[in-house]
Amino acid sequence: MSQEIILNADPRERTGSNKARVIRNIDVMIPAVIYGNELPGENIKLPLNELTKASQNELFYTQVLKIKIGDKEEKVVLKELQRDPAKGKFLHADFLRVSRKTKLKVIVPFRFLNEEDCIGVKMEGGVLTKLLREIEVMCLAGNIPEAIEVDVANIDLGDGIRLTELVLPEGAEVSGLDDGQDQMLVSVNAPKAVEEDPIEEEALEGEEGEEGEEVSESSDGEEGSDVEETESSAEGSEES
Repeated sequence: MSQEIILNADPRERTGSNKARVIRNIDVMIPAVIYGNELPGENIKLPLNELTKASQNELFYTQVLKIKIGDKEEKVVLKELQRDPAKGKFLHADFLRVSRKTKLKVIVPFRFLNEEDCIGVKMEGGVLTKLLREIEVMCLAGNIPEAIEVDVANIDLGDGIRLTELVLPEGAEVSGLDDGQDQMLVSVNAPKAVEEDPIEEEALEGEEGEEGEEVSESSDGEEGSDVEETESSAEGSEES
């Protein structure tokens, strides 16, 4: 884990909607609860500014967090972060206690490596298509990966990498693969054919039509001249 998110908290003795409003509006803190790991639930309150800053880090939603309550520390993962649906303000947070041996389902993003050196793109003119950006994995709380790295350097045109081909951290597994739900993660495909602009095609057809009309008019004029010359010759013969 590249960084650890630490939150400071104070005990919260009283509960209830009225008290929660006082905590949010006057104390400028957010009520929360810590539960699980076969221990009693613990009511706490977190500084709004700390919670806001932590929530802007994507690791806040996937990694093990540390909450300090006085001299005590709790290792937890976020289970729920409630917000006001209209104003978006934080209302309440739920945290689950974990130990290093606790198995969790977490959403982990992919990190694609060597995109510029991909054989199918660089040597064969293909297009790299990322079909998934993140995946749900089951792993130990003490070994949650920040991201799953996917090296795309050796993908040929028409080939790709499936979920079953991923190299995962020790003890981690992709959820759902036991049911045979394998899936393509990334692939290199031939670029789509470029379609001609229909507006340009119409313009070309229009020009061809105009040229045809000019030729037709010119032909009609020449035929008319031949007729007049023939009639004049006939009249001259009769007079003679």
